[in-house]
Amino acid sequence: MRVEQLPRRSAPLLPQHKNDAEQPIVIIVDDDAAVREALSELILSAGFRSVDFASTQEVLDADILDSPGCLILDVRMPGASGLHLQHHLAQNGNFKPIIFLTGHGDIPMTVQAMKAGAVDFLTKPVRDQTLLDAVIAGIELDVARRAEAVVVKRNLERLETLTHREREILREVARGRLNKQIAFDLSISEVTVKLHRANVMRKMGAGSIGELIRAWETLPTAMREAGGSKF
Repeated sequence: MRVEQLPRRSAPLLPQHKNDAEQPIVIIVDDDAAVREALSELILSAGFRSVDFASTQEVLDADILDSPGCLILDVRMPGASGLHLQHHLAQNGNFKPIIFLTGHGDIPMTVQAMKAGAVDFLTKPVRDQTLLDAVIAGIELDVARRAEAVVVKRNLERLETLTHREREILREVARGRLNKQIAFDLSISEVTVKLHRANVMRKMGAGSIGELIRAWETLPTAMREAGGSKF
């Protein structure tokens, strides 16, 4: 694969992990062995780990898609295409950042990929720095998403410790309701509301109402919008 050599920007200071299994991996999928080799060398030269496959099925069989990092995908390959893999991952709740790199792209294909969440859609031949910039953006996006997922998981676990009444209080506080309004709506005393709210803040690990609301906003939308009996 021909690439135009340019001065390369240093890789960003991404979070360091003691466990090698947590280090970001760039997954390269292309049916052209020469392209895979060139891309692997480029990724290695930028200080990242990489692994390559000749087809989308090989990737699925390798059970590597849950590892941190991003994908560099060709669009047209024997068997399922790169676009099919993108769709498959999205259907299974895996939104790993994807960079499409193809010699067969067109505008409708580009629009489809970008609407489905691709980081970038590049055409061969590509300048090495352009591709590395996309890879860096993809890894940074994955790092951010994984950090957010940790926060969501933690808040869901804390939510499970709340009683039904405390969940009702949490919802109303997040809506901006005053203690006296909550007390009236739930037919309880204002003192009881204050006691429940204090318990909610303690169990949710919130030091202020602002922190409590931010924790609430990390919860899945469907959960926040569900009726009281389903929450």
